Amino acid sequence: MNHKAKKHFGQNFLVDQNIIADIVRCIRPEAHDNMVEIGPGLGALTRPLLKQLNKLHVVEIDRDIIARLKTDYPQDKIVIHEGDALQFDFATLGTPLRIVGNLPYNISSPLLFHFADHTARITDMHFMLQNEVVERMVADPSTPAYGRLSVMLQYRFYMEKLLDVPPESFRPAPKVDSAIVRMIPIPADKIIVKNELLFAQIVGTAFGQRRKTLRNTLKSFLSEAEFTQLDIDSQLRAENLGVPEFTLITNYLSGRSAS
Repeated sequence: MNHKAKKHFGQNFLVDQNIIADIVRCIRPEAHDNMVEIGPGLGALTRPLLKQLNKLHVVEIDRDIIARLKTDYPQDKIVIHEGDALQFDFATLGTPLRIVGNLPYNISSPLLFHFADHTARITDMHFMLQNEVVERMVADPSTPAYGRLSVMLQYRFYMEKLLDVPPESFRPAPKVDSAIVRMIPIPADKIIVKNELLFAQIVGTAFGQRRKTLRNTLKSFLSEAEFTQLDIDSQLRAENLGVPEFTLITNYLSGRSAS
């Protein structure tokens, strides 16, 4: 059965066997792993993963692909969850959970934040993403790619870019380069943000006008004296602060409001 990629699902199917083998080596699946694949597509990763796993969960929204999944794979080894990964409750899959997938580029950021809500249940995640997104995820402060996404993911995950994947590795070929990233949740006892909603608000506000200084972007949160007290230069921009500085600001404000 031929399948035509559907633009509204952001489908680009991986076909390069060398890249596929490299990705599986990065994942290092073990037979008893509790693993879920997001968007299995035409099975580029599904087939080699099933050779090493006792069972694989898959989440797929495309009904045509779901029909293929039901006929192309042994149903005692694959568990098909029909629907949108953004709406799927990963808590239903048990723990510990490993997540893999070639994420649709048009919804990659919302999906990453969705997974962040389940970190207590997750061992690790390996994703194919647009290279630009991966570069932003792993970027260091004071570099062009560093931004809100960097901070909001780096305070929750250890992340590493593993592989570059060129457009010709797909059918149809996307207009962008891709990359594989590994994400490992930071243990809850290592995260020292006291108020995650406030943290997100601070980071979002600071990067909302990223060319402005912190004195301007965070003036509704901190006075000049408080910047000095925290030993943070108010003339810096958001892109110059790392996760520890945003955490410091958040925890100071949390303590101030509680006093």
